[in-house]
Amino acid sequence: MSDNCCDSNKEAITSEDNRSCCSRDVDNTTINEEEPQNTRNNNARTYNVIGMDCSSCAKSIENHLNTLPAVHSVTVNFSTGKMQIAHENSDDKVIEEVGKLGYKASLITNDNTSVKHKEGYGLITFTGILIGYGFMGSYNGTSSLFITMLFAIAIIINGYKPARSAYYAIKSRSLDMNVLMTAAVIGAAFIGEWFEGATVVWLFALGNALQNRSIEQTRTSIRNLMNLAPSEAWVKVGSELVKQPVGDIAVGQQIVVKPGDRIPLDGEIIQGETSVNQAPITGESIPVDKLTGDTVYAGTINESGSIEIIVTKLVEDTSLSKIIHLVEEAQEQRAPTQAFIDKFASLYTPIVFIIALATIVIPPVLGFGTWDEWIYKGLALLVVACPCALVISTPVAIVSAIGNAAKNGALIKGGTFLEKAGIIDAIAFDKTGTLTEGKPKVDKIEPLTISNEDLISLALTLEMHSTHPIAKTIVSHAKEHDIQSKDGTLFKNIVGKGVQATIDEEVYYAGNIKLFEELNVLSDHLKKKINNIQNQGKTVVIIGTKNEVMGIISVADSIRSTTLTALKQLKQVGIKQLVMLTGDNEGTAKTISNETTVNRYFAELLPEDKVDAIKKLQQEGHKVAMVGDGINDAPALATADLGIAMGGAGTDTAMETADIILMADNLEKLPHTVKLSRKALTIIKQNIWFSILIKLIALVFIFPGWLTLWMAVLSDTGAALLVILNALRLLRVKS
Repeated sequence: MSDNCCDSNKEAITSEDNRSCCSRDVDNTTINEEEPQNTRNNNARTYNVIGMDCSSCAKSIENHLNTLPAVHSVTVNFSTGKMQIAHENSDDKVIEEVGKLGYKASLITNDNTSVKHKEGYGLITFTGILIGYGFMGSYNGTSSLFITMLFAIAIIINGYKPARSAYYAIKSRSLDMNVLMTAAVIGAAFIGEWFEGATVVWLFALGNALQNRSIEQTRTSIRNLMNLAPSEAWVKVGSELVKQPVGDIAVGQQIVVKPGDRIPLDGEIIQGETSVNQAPITGESIPVDKLTGDTVYAGTINESGSIEIIVTKLVEDTSLSKIIHLVEEAQEQRAPTQAFIDKFASLYTPIVFIIALATIVIPPVLGFGTWDEWIYKGLALLVVACPCALVISTPVAIVSAIGNAAKNGALIKGGTFLEKAGIIDAIAFDKTGTLTEGKPKVDKIEPLTISNEDLISLALTLEMHSTHPIAKTIVSHAKEHDIQSKDGTLFKNIVGKGVQATIDEEVYYAGNIKLFEELNVLSDHLKKKINNIQNQGKTVVIIGTKNEVMGIISVADSIRSTTLTALKQLKQVGIKQLVMLTGDNEGTAKTISNETTVNRYFAELLPEDKVDAIKKLQQEGHKVAMVGDGINDAPALATADLGIAMGGAGTDTAMETADIILMADNLEKLPHTVKLSRKALTIIKQNIWFSILIKLIALVFIFPGWLTLWMAVLSDTGAALLVILNALRLLRVKS
């Protein structure tokens, strides 16, 4: 944190008690932390991997590739379907090795594209016909040898990939579904259950195809984000326009964006006026008017006029690129629930595998039943041993929710924070710039001994050398009304109270009530008047000398138009405590809290006091989220159970500070984010309990002989598919 209190307490904007907080001019735009050096292996590549239907598949790929001597490191993420690998092989060799396990890999190029694979259903349909014909033939006198051949062909066609994957999985000491399914099918054929074996492997192939297709839907949200910005832009070269790839465009070049086109790069408008639809980045439903000097973002849509833009960021540094990067990182992080499930599954599978082997061997050895009977039951146990539905119950829901949130202008930095957002019951808001606009305006000018224009001229002269937000507000007001300053000298800041300057050989002051109480020039009537103004939520700037008060200027910060609606919706989604934190005095805080209908407020707070307020809420038993701008409220954001930053678009620090980022500079998308998080928690719980229940039922039904092999496969793949479809509902949750 900076030692400048302006960096740690934004309330200085309207709090007279913190008048001098911003007396030192700090240009935040010059404080840019260096990006960390890239320490990755230069041979690292990123690939898309298609065909993984649970995290055990990802683990099998990792284990296999780690056995190759030319591979230095490899990480495979099931949720995003991506593999990062540092190696000295050719890309084709890596793709070939992944293919041995039954998955399809493709290198992602610099423009984030990869070769697309289409999943065919032709062989599945063909083998399904073979199995159906063989099943019907067993009832109409068709040769049993012919029927067995049909089943065998179906097993070979559908079982080739799983068997090959199982071979390499065993070589790399992995125990995944391919191993279990291959063992079950071979065992079924061994005991003469050819129909069972063919049906099992056919259902497995069909289930995988459907699962892969469904899971791909959860990954398209990020690919859609990547496609928001055009790949080319019209660059102004002299008097001509030349189309160039965005990757070739440098900072400082000028580009032209025509009406209806998407803006290709972040930049600043240097010519033209327009309205820009920023919904793809911020989620804002209403287009924003843009004038010369305003910032525009890649991926947003130029709705009306043609504009000329000077590029301020390279394609890899745009706000859109950072959003994509953050969302991909978020989807790769495991939530606590997911980590627990993965650990449970890693123990569950080998235990059930051992039980299955014991079931096959021990009962017939002891004389309880025949070998065929117990082999069949053991094979059914092998199928049930794979906890696919349970393992994917959490990550698919998390990826879907994070993708939905990103599409609606909120970045959730990982499953951990998604889960936290789903259980919070109290939200604390920084007042200035969060509940209010954060841009104070002159509300009223009350001259007492001089004219209105002279009062503003005096105020301009006194405040023009100050960097305090209130001073800037008064200076802007004077300039808007074409009022000139007087000749002043010996400017001085009075810490915590105001400023002074010498004008026409007399010392003039602009400051708060404390300053003029010390000068002893305030009458009781004037004190009462000032207190009444402050109790209305306004800040008072008094202008005068050590002998008299010459006038009063009231400055007010208005409540955002979206604040009241957002707070109402937050109460509707179950937030019990809406709390305002402010450095303003008690009267101002009370007025603002009444207007915003927050449950409670904490007034006259310094930065460390905001931390204490968060801790107090936590001690009361609340799960607390803190909403600020990600810079000035860093201590409170870090203390809260969940830190939420506003105005992430264009604000790098906000993106780095908080757990959740609202891209728009208002609270409009916060209720949707909370609702989505709670819905995600509900769906995760539904998926987990459903997966466990299906496994328990399957296990119970095996020993009485009620569960056939094909029913075991159907229970596993069917449950996994239902879990995925349930999680996909999160993609359709609307704000």
